[in-house]
Amino acid sequence: MTTIEKIAAIRQEMKAQQLDAYVIASADPHLSEDLPDHYKALEFTCGFTGSAGTVVITETFAGLWTDFRYFIQAAEELADSGFELVKLKVQHTPEYIAYLVSALPEGSVVAFDYNLFSVQLAGELFIALQAKDISMVSADLVSPIWENRPALPYAVATLLPAADAGLSAAEKIKQVKAAMDKLQASHHLISSLDDVAWLFNLRGGDVAHNPVALSHALIGEDSVSLFIAEGKLSAAHVLQLQQEGVTVLPYEAIGSHLQKLPAKINLLLDPRRCNYGLYTLLPLQANVQLAINPSTHLKSIKNEQELAHFRKAMLKDGVALTRFFKWLEEQVGNEVITELSAARKLEVFRAEQEQFAGPSFDTIGGYQAHGALPHYHATAESDAVILPEGLFLIDSGGQYHYGTTDVTRTIPMGTTTEQQQEDYTLVLKAMIEGSRSVFPAGTRGYQIDAICRQPLWQAGINYGHGTGHGIGFYLNVHEGPQNIGPSNVPVAMQPGMVTSIEPGIYRPGSHGVRIENLVLTIEKFTTEFGEFHGFETLTLVHIDTQLVKKDLLEKAQVKWLNDYNQEVYAQLSPLLLPEEASWLQQKCLPI
Repeated sequence: MTTIEKIAAIRQEMKAQQLDAYVIASADPHLSEDLPDHYKALEFTCGFTGSAGTVVITETFAGLWTDFRYFIQAAEELADSGFELVKLKVQHTPEYIAYLVSALPEGSVVAFDYNLFSVQLAGELFIALQAKDISMVSADLVSPIWENRPALPYAVATLLPAADAGLSAAEKIKQVKAAMDKLQASHHLISSLDDVAWLFNLRGGDVAHNPVALSHALIGEDSVSLFIAEGKLSAAHVLQLQQEGVTVLPYEAIGSHLQKLPAKINLLLDPRRCNYGLYTLLPLQANVQLAINPSTHLKSIKNEQELAHFRKAMLKDGVALTRFFKWLEEQVGNEVITELSAARKLEVFRAEQEQFAGPSFDTIGGYQAHGALPHYHATAESDAVILPEGLFLIDSGGQYHYGTTDVTRTIPMGTTTEQQQEDYTLVLKAMIEGSRSVFPAGTRGYQIDAICRQPLWQAGINYGHGTGHGIGFYLNVHEGPQNIGPSNVPVAMQPGMVTSIEPGIYRPGSHGVRIENLVLTIEKFTTEFGEFHGFETLTLVHIDTQLVKKDLLEKAQVKWLNDYNQEVYAQLSPLLLPEEASWLQQKCLPI
């Protein structure tokens, strides 16, 4: 069935059900960023493979809304599909709502699957549509036309030892209940997979790259329930959870459980991370408190055991990447290396490290012009041969049983242009400025974002993505609540948070540059003016200096670069073979 035929089939069903618009989100019932294949309804419908997008279909229009990261990719994937690309002006905003309000007449009906929309997003839709007397209904028009739809994933799940996680499930539950008490909440529903995983020290394999399992959690006054498919956890792990006060129930039982809750309860849920379908099952008289999951804040502050594991992961990842970059430098031009084969080779080097559990996301490996696409993923059709000239941008990460990594390097493959060298140096300058920043307690990510962007802004350059995201401990590579970006997210950068810093410059049709390290927020010092924080860089991968135009850097920035590379060499060289250590030593020589 072609995309045009799918549009026709959906419109036929819309007509039968008297629906005027149908909205398809890139989501699952847990509002995950990365989706099991079963829930890739947006990709099935229109062919777009990016991680963020929304489709709207009316009687006369079919369009996809997505952001800056995917404009070029979406244009290619939507060609001749019957779908129009609508470019978001602001990343992560539901701008299609304004289209629905303006395009639909009063009294229209908009349908979407309530299980795939957050409580917050459904509320925004309701308020906007109500002003024009447009109603909302829940409908799934994709399933009936999706032949051979992938089944729900059923990977085995396990529990991390408390010694590795730093806290037992019982201790974490106690922390969450203390937060609930402050909010006077008697019950708490958790549906975000990484929050459930953190709470119970649960790890699984239901979502590619993210070690999570499809599950929900419900905390009551005298009970704690984990809803997960029967058989995923071993009998021993079920017993262990029972001993920590957790009842394990079937995954599909969450709905009936919510319907049976006492009428007048104070229930806490995160409106961004709980789906509207579950919300509609709550008792009508329930007092629902909408606030961020306490576990989201708690898991963002890494404990000492988690940080020790993070540092081990950085060492292992640094060894793998050193070997990869040495191989790439020595083999480019001598054998055919493509974007895809390079990514596969990097995974081979990572797999040699103990307890490697797979990539933390699909490698972004863009040679020359492909590097200008911030979220480019090579395909068999686009796979470019890497030649001994120009720039290769590679953004990759690993999942280890002791940590999660995410690192980007842009490396010269041979001769480069003056502009490529200037862009590289400016991006490096921006990354260094963010990494060495010192700031008062309470500083938010958007303030750090401005520090990072300043060297680029002074050159009249900007980039359309955020500067940094939180990262989980052997969990999701993208984790909140903190981020470093232009939006004023009301979360301070607190000691214990691990966050990326990854500025970039992208010149369509030519090249892209991005350099990324992970940093730990730490306490720096206290003066009569208050407490000040800063960053400790965790990533241990050398930063190539061949492209650096030293005259564009300030003395303190040159010192930071030299000190960083020397630290990388000191930490990694004992773990490398002599010829590898010698190669790295040359790469880390001061400029």
